[in-house]
Amino acid sequence: MNRFLISGLLLAAIGASAQQQKFTVYFPFNKNVATPASVSQLKDWTDKHKNASITLLEGYADKTGNALYNVDLSERRIKYVAGILGFENFDLADVKTEPYGESRAKAAHSAPDRKVTLYFTETPPAIASVPKEPSDFTKKITKANKGDKIRIPNLNFYNNSDIILPASSGILRELLIILQENPNIKIEIQGHICCQKNEENEISLKRAMAIYNLLVKKGIAAERLSYKSFGSTKPIYALPEKNEDERVANRRVEIEILSN
Repeated sequence: MNRFLISGLLLAAIGASAQQQKFTVYFPFNKNVATPASVSQLKDWTDKHKNASITLLEGYADKTGNALYNVDLSERRIKYVAGILGFENFDLADVKTEPYGESRAKAAHSAPDRKVTLYFTETPPAIASVPKEPSDFTKKITKANKGDKIRIPNLNFYNNSDIILPASSGILRELLIILQENPNIKIEIQGHICCQKNEENEISLKRAMAIYNLLVKKGIAAERLSYKSFGSTKPIYALPEKNEDERVANRRVEIEILSN
């Protein structure tokens, strides 16, 4: 076979393997938490595509309700999927998001329109890296005494929400690994909010519960975990905060070591 033809076929094969693919997550009516079936399918997808490079997340809603609300709903659906992907250690730093709301919906109460579509390309498996030194966070927990309180760095939430910021997923995964490798450690997860003295909707409790539920879902025994909320009674920065960095810091979760 002609060497130019061989080269052309190789280039075509490489191009085909790098073509963008997509995966869809479906949601119940007026909800930003996926259907149980889609949650299971997304978990299967993350297990089978560890080397995928995610490029775009598109959020959609059906035509029920007004247009502005549906854009917001599709944004919240995107954040939900991004939170799961981040927890599974996917790099979302350069991922583009497009909340379309109802602008591309076919009809009111149309189940196929309530979705997030994930676009990705497959990349070669990464070369195994040399194990790194334990982080300061890992050292603090593994060397902590009963009663010690440790702030989880870079674990923060969207304002007035229990949805974890995608950038926080790495540290949450580190906490999971610490608990897996140290089965005698028991912790209390403590939630805090920012910005207001009077808490609404039990946000700090819901944040602590969100971390609790994730850890239990990942196999940590429930009897090793508990949770509690403090609202804004124990801020890192005094209220009212001076800037967004202070607000993000106050929207936090800490852990207290109950036994080790």
